[in-house]
Amino acid sequence: MLSRPEHLHHFPTLTSIQAPRAAVAVGWMLGIGTLLAVLILLYVPWVQTSAGTGRVMAPNPADRVQAITALVQGRVEHWYVEDGQRVRAGDPIARLVDNDPFLLQRLAAEREQIEAEIAAAEQAVKVAESQVSQTREAAEKGFVTRRNFETAQILVAERRARLAEAKAKLSRLEVTVNRQSAQLVRAPRDGRILHINAATGGTLVNAGDTLANLAPHAPARVVELMVDGRDVALIRPGQPVRLAFEGWPAVQFSGWPSVAHGMFDGRVRAVDPSAQQTGRFRVLVEQDPGKPAWPDAEFIPLGAKVRGFIQMETVSIGYELWRILNNFPLEFRAPNPGTT
Repeated sequence: MLSRPEHLHHFPTLTSIQAPRAAVAVGWMLGIGTLLAVLILLYVPWVQTSAGTGRVMAPNPADRVQAITALVQGRVEHWYVEDGQRVRAGDPIARLVDNDPFLLQRLAAEREQIEAEIAAAEQAVKVAESQVSQTREAAEKGFVTRRNFETAQILVAERRARLAEAKAKLSRLEVTVNRQSAQLVRAPRDGRILHINAATGGTLVNAGDTLANLAPHAPARVVELMVDGRDVALIRPGQPVRLAFEGWPAVQFSGWPSVAHGMFDGRVRAVDPSAQQTGRFRVLVEQDPGKPAWPDAEFIPLGAKVRGFIQMETVSIGYELWRILNNFPLEFRAPNPGTT
């Protein structure tokens, strides 16, 4: 068969056949596209990320939702607040009254009686001490025996013991009076009343029962992310994190952080050394002081859901695809020999 180019003139029909322009264009496009894809896979960088979901929380227990409890046993006589109302530290929340309306009066009468006992005991101690002094002088002169002097000393000790017992009784009574007088429950700090748990009037409450819940105002916030255990060994404090808050519009490109919109910056604050019951590890993320601040607590309150991307090493797109297809862990940077 003739196959050399100089023999093609023997086949005029074959010579007249030309490839369609569309096919040529598609061929060039496929060739150039394949070349560009290879270059992109080899040279375009991709930032590896460890993704996790979590929520906004307060690291300080004083900034979390607090239960306002009853200080004494009684019933709620009056509420000074409503659900959702803002309060300041020291504002009254509720007033309690004892089941016995005459309890404070009886305690006051009992206090007067104990104070009278203390006065009588103090007078008795003074009289006994004077008798001891007189008995000592008489014993030195030989008018009485040594036994009479010792008996006078024992009497002084007994009178002092009665005085101490009366004072202890008064102290216990004052504690009871102070507890019963602490019937006005106040807000421990600025915040908002979330839920009132007791009705006005006939509801009987015990000391320690929850009257209402208070959400503190402007708490310090962090984000807790739950990440896979395969990635937690590579996460270190200080690593940058990109956050997408629930309800906040965002467009995320995990491998190209500079292209993302609506994301907020953070950094790893701490990593829990043990796993949660779900098998995932908790990573605490705080605001990055050198980046724009997170939205206010009015827009991103405590408990709001968050999706975070902890930024790891930078690799090529081809390597990242190969890693994902083989289900390999993230790239691990070997420590420098000079570091410990």
